[in-house]
Parts: sequence; C-alpha cells; structure tokens
Amino acid sequence: MTFEGTFNIRKDNRLVIKLPDKFRTRKKVKVIIEDIDESRKEKIRMLEKASNDPLFLSDIEEITTDFKHSDKEMP
Repeated sequence: MTFEGTFNIRKDNRLVIKLPDKFRTRKKVKVIIEDIDESRKEKIRMLEKASNDPLFLSDIEEITTDFKHSDKEMP
C-alpha cells in the first residue's frame, strides 16, 4: 500500500500524519522526508493553469499538426 501527501511542519518542528484506515492493521511503515522547493510548487501550479489556457492549447495543436507527417517518415 502507498500513501503520499504534502504536510505542513508545526512550529515546534513536529510533523503529524493521520494515516488512512487501510493502514490500521499495519505495524510498520516507511517514511521518506523530502524538502519541497516552494518555487517548484509555484511552477507546477502555473503548468496546471496553462493546461486549460486556450492560447497554449492552440499552440500545442499547431505543433502537433506541423509534425503530423514528419513523424511517419522513415530514415
């Protein structure tokens, strides 16, 4: 079973994670702490926003159309 989430560190430098019920019978889990770069988080948010942007989507469509036939060419 895998459970992944992003959590805030408390002011006393503690981290509390409430596990889903499916872990109730488990006695041991592996925890990996990874520092999250706030600027990376902002970049991801912008990418998600771009995925709905009409101008961005039309650019992607244009590129797809331009390479439609070249992708089928053999060397």
